[in-house]
Amino acid sequence: MPLDRRSFLGSSAAAGAVALAGPAAGAEAAPAASHGGRRTRRYSFTVMGTTDLHGNVFNWDYFTDKEFDDKDHNDVGLAKISTLVNQVRREKGRRNTLLIDAGDTIQGTQLSYYYAKVDPITAARGPVHPMALAMNAIGYDAAALGNHEFNYGIPVLRKFEEQCDFPLLGANALDARTRRPAFAPYSMHRLRTPYGRDVRVAVLGLTNPGIAIWDKANVQGKMVFPGLEEQAAKWVPRLRSMGADVVIVSAHSGSSGTSSYGDQLPYVENAAALVAEQVPGIDAILVGHAHTEIPEYRVENKATGKSVVLSEPLKWGQRLTLFDFDLVWSKGRWRVAEVGAKVLNSNTVAEDRRITRLLGDEHKKVVRYVNQVIGTSKAAMSTAEGPYKDVAIIDLISHVQAETVKAALAGGAYAKLPVLSQASCFSRTAGVPAGEVTIRDAAGLYPFENTLEARVLTGAQLKEYLEFSARYYVRTEAGVPVNPAKLTNAENTPDYNYDALYGVSYEIDIAQPAGSRISKLRFEGKDLDPKAEFVLAVNNYRASGGGNFPHIARAKQVWANSEEIRNTIIAWVKAKGTIDPAEFASVDWRLTRAGAPVF
Repeated sequence: MPLDRRSFLGSSAAAGAVALAGPAAGAEAAPAASHGGRRTRRYSFTVMGTTDLHGNVFNWDYFTDKEFDDKDHNDVGLAKISTLVNQVRREKGRRNTLLIDAGDTIQGTQLSYYYAKVDPITAARGPVHPMALAMNAIGYDAAALGNHEFNYGIPVLRKFEEQCDFPLLGANALDARTRRPAFAPYSMHRLRTPYGRDVRVAVLGLTNPGIAIWDKANVQGKMVFPGLEEQAAKWVPRLRSMGADVVIVSAHSGSSGTSSYGDQLPYVENAAALVAEQVPGIDAILVGHAHTEIPEYRVENKATGKSVVLSEPLKWGQRLTLFDFDLVWSKGRWRVAEVGAKVLNSNTVAEDRRITRLLGDEHKKVVRYVNQVIGTSKAAMSTAEGPYKDVAIIDLISHVQAETVKAALAGGAYAKLPVLSQASCFSRTAGVPAGEVTIRDAAGLYPFENTLEARVLTGAQLKEYLEFSARYYVRTEAGVPVNPAKLTNAENTPDYNYDALYGVSYEIDIAQPAGSRISKLRFEGKDLDPKAEFVLAVNNYRASGGGNFPHIARAKQVWANSEEIRNTIIAWVKAKGTIDPAEFASVDWRLTRAGAPVF
């Protein structure tokens, strides 16, 4: 039976949100133990958590136009999560559960893109966002804001917020003028026990301070994003003083303590474990952002010595976290006796037909959209070897970017500077077939909503940029067999943080230590002049400091636009009609050892 348990107090900029859960028929509590004639009251409940859903409702890959699969045979989507949630609610008693999320909800698939850009939810009579429809139907209680929530601009985010039956939380997303919360900082949930003594559960939402850099164009002058530890230290004591028996943090922030934007902000990107360590009064943290699986991770709080339980379910709805809480009634209040965490795998269940039926029309619309033919290709191209070879399909991205920047600078002060371009292999399974090319083929090359900029760098700075990028490779001595599957991702560098440069030629000697790998760096056949200036066509994530590459964030910006690179590629293919790799592809960089090519 549907539950009316979301009676929110105040606006999104108010101090918080409250959700009340009434007594459930057959609500379960642990049996009361007897101690010297006194019965100990015990109550158990479960908080379920997802994160980094990234627009996944169905177990479907819109870029391949077939059911999602990976090497580990994971499944994705809220329809799968819904089945797991239903199972947990049946086992625990629905009113003894809460369901929360840790952010990055409305960006990532063509389904979410379609309802932000093609048939936008912000239109006068626009549709309801599929993620709002699905999450409302499943019965989410709260969700933290992720950094990708801001990719489409604040109006889209506000409309999504309006369409959700649950609060979007962000205690460290502040109005730039007033420094007051721009969204609800927390939500309070009341679970009614068989003893007539409610348990009050506070969920504090924290988002990523990197938003100020990565989505600067959308948030500058409108919102600011201070550090997670600072805001948690401010809000957790307030929540306790308001009567919270249990405090859970939903943090769109990894647990590693690292940052990808270097020293550009005085805050830590992946700060969840630091929050647990430094801020007393927290019982558990649902971790997001890092796209890693952490079933249970315990951090000792420095002030109290208490163990704080962290858990991060795998991205896209591949896992569901369960925090199991056991409480005892002691000295006139409920106290947490024990917390444990684990994850459930969504590939163990079928999709919930209620969710797939609810969103069937939206799904079909998007499938039709992505299968529109926009041109043809004279040859098949694949990203499979892109991380360690100069392949034509990555050259295509850079060629389109360089052409776009050259056209934009024509006739201006920087028109005479050579234009280079950077590109990354975002997916090792993307490709363009020989013959007809569809929107999904082109869009698959660029799954992110990055836009294009032009920055000026010197030859010396470009060499340092390439040396930094080349950290990506595992050092491999000459003569040692090379396994491509184990050659990359050194220092935990993901594929999207390895840049290849287009417009220059160079070699990367992987037998050398990181920082001393780039040789034979040339432009138009001549050694690159360290003092010469070049324009680099670069995506806004990299230009704003994402990945912490040297020089680029402080380099002079000479042009930028708001069009997604993905759409620029689609428009280029439409205009050309035919993709001919002979017009843009060449092998300009290669891996070597002692001068000998690795491949």
